[in-house]
Amino acid sequence: MHPAPSIILFTTLSGLGFGLLTFLGLGMPGSTGFTAFVFFTIAYLLAVGGLLFSTFHLGHPERALKAFSQWRSSWLSREGICAVAALVVMAIYGIGRVFFAQHWGLIGGIGAILSLLTVFTTSMIYAQLKTVPRWHMPLTSPLFMALSITGGALLAGQVSLAIAFLIISAGVQVAYWIMGDGRLAASGSNIENATGLGHIGKVKAFEPPHTGTNYLMREFIHVVGRKHAMKLRAIALILGFGLPLFFLILPFGHIFALLAVLCHVAGIMTSRWLFFAQAEHVVGLYYGKR
Repeated sequence: MHPAPSIILFTTLSGLGFGLLTFLGLGMPGSTGFTAFVFFTIAYLLAVGGLLFSTFHLGHPERALKAFSQWRSSWLSREGICAVAALVVMAIYGIGRVFFAQHWGLIGGIGAILSLLTVFTTSMIYAQLKTVPRWHMPLTSPLFMALSITGGALLAGQVSLAIAFLIISAGVQVAYWIMGDGRLAASGSNIENATGLGHIGKVKAFEPPHTGTNYLMREFIHVVGRKHAMKLRAIALILGFGLPLFFLILPFGHIFALLAVLCHVAGIMTSRWLFFAQAEHVVGLYYGKR
């Protein structure tokens, strides 16, 4: 069993899209007319495409609009509201850039903030879950934000900033992995308290609770061997950060910039796969998978 492709595409594409919108809102690059139209089109295709993929992961996609009504308690609802607000504000700002060659700085700044808030609310959907100790830690939101800003800088052609953010986000990524590896053990969760039989003594699973798979096992229980995880982490670091840095340090050329973006996206998708595959939901303890 592996994480659903839709959730990987959602977090990767939407992060890149809203990251690019952030830089566009701040006037980077400051192009107008057709060139600006191309940048905004790429940003909207990534952001909206990512959000559409998120609906495929819902049990009832036709009820997606109801998520907006729970903004007081649901980070998913807050994400939806921030995303719509960011897209609307940035559309207004984009009209000024594309059709009137105007930089409406205040509107762009608000759109940039809303774009970053969208990424933050997405991260909090996972960071709030106490049942997934690897997600429920201080580095989850900084990781999402760092990767989004880095991808946005790459797509916006901000080479100097992209180099700096690649180094920073690589450090955050490594720190996240190191801290995350000990989170389940540090949480104190084990099969004894998962089954409620700890008062009897040491518990060992004799047979699984189910003879076949079910929703919990499909969605929350993924087992990745440490050897394979380390290989995938190395691939994510090389593709997501190492190669983009190499291509950006070379004398500037559009082909190198494109290769840097493509490598970064491939690396981040690998990182995202690990993010979900190594989630270690505590329900796995009940099924004897931890």
